[in-house]
Amino acid sequence: MDIVLFAALCALLGLFVGSFLNVVIHRLPVMMEREWQAEAAALRGETEAQGGERFNLAVPRSRCPHCAHPIGVIENIPLVSYLALGGRCRHCSAPISVRYPMVELLCAALSGFTAVHFGYGLAAAAGLIFVWAMIALCFIDLDTQLLPDSITQPLLWLGLLLNLGGTFTDLPSAVVGAAAGYLILWTVFWLFKLVTGKEGMGYGDFKLLAAIGAWLGWSMLPLTILLSSVVGAVVGIALIVFRRHGRETPIPFGPYLAAAGLLALYWGPSLSEAYLGLL
Repeated sequence: MDIVLFAALCALLGLFVGSFLNVVIHRLPVMMEREWQAEAAALRGETEAQGGERFNLAVPRSRCPHCAHPIGVIENIPLVSYLALGGRCRHCSAPISVRYPMVELLCAALSGFTAVHFGYGLAAAAGLIFVWAMIALCFIDLDTQLLPDSITQPLLWLGLLLNLGGTFTDLPSAVVGAAAGYLILWTVFWLFKLVTGKEGMGYGDFKLLAAIGAWLGWSMLPLTILLSSVVGAVVGIALIVFRRHGRETPIPFGPYLAAAGLLALYWGPSLSEAYLGLL
């Protein structure tokens, strides 16, 4: 298949996947919260109320958060509908968040680039899954400071399975990468807590770095940690200086890990070589 056509098809697929990721980003944290509430009620011996509206990734239908107008198929075409509606609800004219088309565009652009970078084959298909998972985790963490196990844990196991055949690295490197990725941040977490008495990050960050290690191997972990830490520090300082973001206000680390993981996916060996050359 011609690489340009393949990239265009992947970008088009990315648009529709991006639309679905918007649903995942919005609904998955709500589903998690409802599950926690149900478990807490069960522990208290309370019976769960019956007859409530089902809520998952498929139902109820998407609707305007301002007027509850159900969004039809024509209003839900990725990017096109947003532009056609002028970024406003057709029923009540309330503004639609610009983040919806941004996620769709980002997903399309990265999907097309992944196709060009890896070419037609298993690595490209796997790379698309990795990209989509990173986008979902990034925005969920930005919104809620959560990194759902329902994404990070399957991602970890899929990385190990893919590397049975050496898709991105050899299996021993993937296994060590998964274990080391978790243990490195776990150790940092406890050292920081022992010194300061505070928790510096969440367990979801450990699992995300473990998943990145399972996909890319242990040799990509130093680069991933370095890149995520540098970008996180720069953004954190900028937020404090320019937006008066309180020093005690937590800043999610998952988006920086996800961005670093994508950089390592595309250019890991080259970046590591340059980094080691500087040292």
